[in-house]
Amino acid sequence: MNEQLLNLAREVGARLAARGEWLATAESCTGGLIAAAVTEIAGSSGWFGYGFVTYSNEAKQDLLCVPAASLGLHGAVSEHVVREMAAGACRRAGAQWSVAVSGIAGPGGGSEAKPVGTVWFGLCGPDGLAQAFVRHFDGDRGAVRQQTAIEALTVLLWHLERRQALA
Repeated sequence: MNEQLLNLAREVGARLAARGEWLATAESCTGGLIAAAVTEIAGSSGWFGYGFVTYSNEAKQDLLCVPAASLGLHGAVSEHVVREMAAGACRRAGAQWSVAVSGIAGPGGGSEAKPVGTVWFGLCGPDGLAQAFVRHFDGDRGAVRQQTAIEALTVLLWHLERRQALA
């Protein structure tokens, strides 16, 4: 597994464990890659309990309570849906933190509005408010998935550090 990804998972885990907080993941285009990196870390069972792989729209609805209307109106790769995925993961897992990803890893499936490499990220923290942002990655399917997992943990780590600095 990518060393940068493992180092990020280790740092995220150290911060969560120190505060007694829990993480859940809600993954579509990464297919569990973020959860796999997290569970490579010894002791992760003390801060990670749930990894939802919700590749299909039905899985997003059934496991994360994303409304069918949201998927129909906005599409799975959207700000609205990743916010709902992140919030749903926190609620379903009883976690303080969650990261959600939904994107187009390729090689097909892209459009003019959402080209291959488009990934929406959702993040939910202890305040229960889910936020979202989009990134556009280059490379093949594996590269897009890898960059997505790295970005998800990088942004989560930034938020954990920021919250710690404000405390």
